[in-house]
Amino acid sequence: MNLIEILKDSIRDIPDYPKPGIMFRDITTMLGDAKAFRLAVDALVHPYVGTKMDQIAGIEARGFILGGAMAHQLSAGFIPIRKKGKLPYDKVQIAYSLEYGVDEMEMHRDAVKPGQKVILVDDLIATGGTAEAATKLLQQMGADVVAACFVIDLPELGGRKKIEALGVPVRTLIEYEGH
Repeated sequence: MNLIEILKDSIRDIPDYPKPGIMFRDITTMLGDAKAFRLAVDALVHPYVGTKMDQIAGIEARGFILGGAMAHQLSAGFIPIRKKGKLPYDKVQIAYSLEYGVDEMEMHRDAVKPGQKVILVDDLIATGGTAEAATKLLQQMGADVVAACFVIDLPELGGRKKIEALGVPVRTLIEYEGH
């Protein structure tokens, strides 16, 4: 089996979640499969091995798991990007659009220094709203966002194009048609 087959076999599909017509791609089963988890993390970090990365920024919540593992392998720090109201220190925020309204995410103001090289990571990119906001937040603080990495891409929803329009290359491991 190749990487794509191993990852797709390890990801659970949950129909009609969180609402009818949506096929939810649940990576918690991949995380629980030691081989698949290791292969996913190795594949995400592979292009950056030997390159000095200062920080890995993970989007709450699954981006924390992937990002922590990536940071460890790349000897980089880790930046948690969280939902509003979850961080205790001086923070910067950004609002972003959701299908049903507006939400905010934040990070500590001192989490990244201007010019630091950062990789953004999350489990899945769909419409790209969350990843776009996280990228803008990092760039607003002076970070050099060198890549955005995701295990799963839902290309029909156009998220990848939003991130690439910000000048950030996108790396994904597998794609699924539909949403």
